[in-house]
Amino acid sequence: MSQPEAPKIQFPCENYPVKVLGRCCDDYTDVVLDIFRIHAPGFDLERIQIRDSKNGTFRAVTVYITATGVEQLQALHRDLQAHDYVHMVM
Repeated sequence: MSQPEAPKIQFPCENYPVKVLGRCCDDYTDVVLDIFRIHAPGFDLERIQIRDSKNGTFRAVTVYITATGVEQLQALHRDLQAHDYVHMVM
């Protein structure tokens, strides 16, 4: 039985959500947003969603970007994952 194909994204894709989960620390959000500024400048600061875990150990930051292509998304994910603060990118 074959697996269904993942939905194809048409680029540019506005309002593309990227969620980044990592250890909560003072500069976590700033570090994450600096990486987004490199790969997806112009994202809407007003739409950023930040949620801390119940006990404050982890923080999830969701940023809505205009995805311009596969290369952009791969580079963004690579640079986010490379940072020590980041545990997961979705």
